[in-house]
Amino acid sequence: MTGPSAADNYAGVYEGRLQPGSRPALLIVDVVAAYLTEGSPLFMDTAADALASNARLAATAQAAGVPVVFTKVQYKPDGSDGGVFWRKAPVLRAFVEGSPLGAFPPGLTPQAGDRVVTKQYPSAFFGTGLAETLHAEGIDTLLIGGYSTSGCVRASALDAMQYGFVPLVVREACADRHPAPHEANLFDLQAKYAEVISEAEAMAVMGAACS
Repeated sequence: MTGPSAADNYAGVYEGRLQPGSRPALLIVDVVAAYLTEGSPLFMDTAADALASNARLAATAQAAGVPVVFTKVQYKPDGSDGGVFWRKAPVLRAFVEGSPLGAFPPGLTPQAGDRVVTKQYPSAFFGTGLAETLHAEGIDTLLIGGYSTSGCVRASALDAMQYGFVPLVVREACADRHPAPHEANLFDLQAKYAEVISEAEAMAVMGAACS
């Protein structure tokens, strides 16, 4: 069956654009060893390039005084804090307390002044108090990267929008298990909930904030 392309189908329907505010923060979602370690059930061969992009973004943010938030996933050994998500995705056992797969990788670890949010669900906001903290600091824009595009990045970007932050998803800083869900979710995020921007554009947003 043939028909219009996705871009043609969405044209004239989803064409709104968001502009960054004056007080951005960088949100790095679940960039941990589970996705970067060969042999891990969550390993993604696309993760290394996104790691490098996140490292560049973090270094720029830290130098510019832009707040940086890292998230990680951690569960009790019995998964009792994981609810339905734990039951749906048994692979989350990779993130039980003490697992080396939950650790931040060399070259991208929180520095003094960075915030670390431990979560049990896809969104960085669900059950964490992150929205309230960022609102209290006057943050109005979130630059978002991490793993995976179709999972925790998407969930976090959607919640960012719903909590009133302008979500700017950085293309090079995101990765997924397969290019199809990666591209489909970036497309849909751009259409409905966020702006998908380049790493260079993200650097410019941070530069403007500290100028």
